[in-house]
Amino acid sequence: MATRSEAVQIDVVLDRASPVPLYHQLAQAIEAAIDGGSLRPGDRLENEVTLTERLGLARPTARQAIQELVRKGLLVRRRGLGTQVVQPAIHRDVRLTSLYEDLTDAGRTPETRLLAHEPCTPATAGVPALTELLPAGEPLQMLRRVRLADGRPLSIMTNYLPARFELDDAVLGQRGLYALLREQGAQVAIAHQTIGARLATEDEAALLEGVTPLACVTAELAVYDGAGVLVELGRHLYRADRYTVQTSLVV
Repeated sequence: MATRSEAVQIDVVLDRASPVPLYHQLAQAIEAAIDGGSLRPGDRLENEVTLTERLGLARPTARQAIQELVRKGLLVRRRGLGTQVVQPAIHRDVRLTSLYEDLTDAGRTPETRLLAHEPCTPATAGVPALTELLPAGEPLQMLRRVRLADGRPLSIMTNYLPARFELDDAVLGQRGLYALLREQGAQVAIAHQTIGARLATEDEAALLEGVTPLACVTAELAVYDGAGVLVELGRHLYRADRYTVQTSLVV
């Protein structure tokens, strides 16, 4: 098995009679090797000279293929180390799902570190959106968690929920939040989400095991049931190098 310091050579079959450009065929072959596990995070790809000589390609063709995968977040060029495979980012569609379940469905191993679980009200939470949506004295509970994927911190999630929901701390570490709410009768009907970006604070960067300045994706989510009653308000922070949001546009 190759170590991180060894260049990994993969099998590539190119169809020169195909209308698909050779650079794209090469990019697809490398991506397939990453998806199949032949190339793992940390592995170093053979250099352009070796690759082009072995496959009978022009260097610009190999360079274009590698750059395509760099743009997709699958490879990274590092001075002195060459081109390496990186841990792919988490890609999520714009729909209401649990990050825990999305990670599991993607073949990742999710973990949860519970930072806080305490009672509060809109008046004490210090969140303007809550005071706009609920009476000041409405009994709530606040959850603050770090969600990890394959042992690496991905997000800091803060959720405000009605006090009526009974959420066990141990279970919160093993299940998705929406599954637990639905089991207690929550009928999620609609959600409004705002996506943004900002730099993490020093404390947030430490929790995410990053170095400041650390770019992050933000998401604020208000979830309602069929009667228009608030089910939860979520304020989440994701490492931008490990998380993207994708959506389809109607043309």
